[in-house]
Amino acid sequence: MTASVKTHFKPAFIICAVILLTAAASKEAVIRVFGVHMTKEAIAPQHSFEQFSEAALLPYVVKDKSKIENRDVLESLGTEEYLQWIVEDPTAPAGSPTRYGSIFITYYTGNPDMVPHVPDECYVGGGNLLQGTETLAVDIPIQSRPEKIAFQYALFTRTNKEWMKDETFSVQYLFHANGDYCGSRTEARWALGSNWFCKYSYFCKVEWKFYGFDSFGLVYPDRSQTLEASRKLLPLLLSELERNHWPDRQIFKGPNE
Repeated sequence: MTASVKTHFKPAFIICAVILLTAAASKEAVIRVFGVHMTKEAIAPQHSFEQFSEAALLPYVVKDKSKIENRDVLESLGTEEYLQWIVEDPTAPAGSPTRYGSIFITYYTGNPDMVPHVPDECYVGGGNLLQGTETLAVDIPIQSRPEKIAFQYALFTRTNKEWMKDETFSVQYLFHANGDYCGSRTEARWALGSNWFCKYSYFCKVEWKFYGFDSFGLVYPDRSQTLEASRKLLPLLLSELERNHWPDRQIFKGPNE
């Protein structure tokens, strides 16, 4: 019997092997008994974003619906379930920096990557300079119930090449992950990682920004104007997502939650 074989028959080695095998078997048993789902299944939206109701956003009027034609860009996005609209608020003054809004919504499901795409990084990759991010919150009604919704406010600067001047603008975003609103990527990752007892998993990023036009070109709102406009847009947008698109929250939550 060689030395290596003799080593495998030493009591310490045998005890360690037994412990490891027992732990592995126990882990599988615990997972089965408690209904833990380590691998998640995909769950489709109630209805595709292609069927998102324009009327649900009134008084906002949809001015443009963009589709991503470049397959490389679409593959980088990681989903084909998205909505990319430009809307106009006809009740806002003509030169208001919040008269127009850009809405970009993406949906991921199954075993999605842990929230890779956020404006903080994507806009910088497009040549903009990130000035900073801040968590803001608005008290709004969603489907007639009061909600305090947190979101990220990312402030950027870019140079207008035509006028050779700096422009400052903001992009806002939040997540809805497994039935919960999440005000940051960290919160969304926590919601995904702690979803042990449901066999499904998804997250959705909701991104928006405001702008307008005056006699000199594009104009952007400041922080307070952005908050005010968000209080107007979000109840309409999120209510419709809850009502007709996101999966039923009760699939992920108990009957008393």
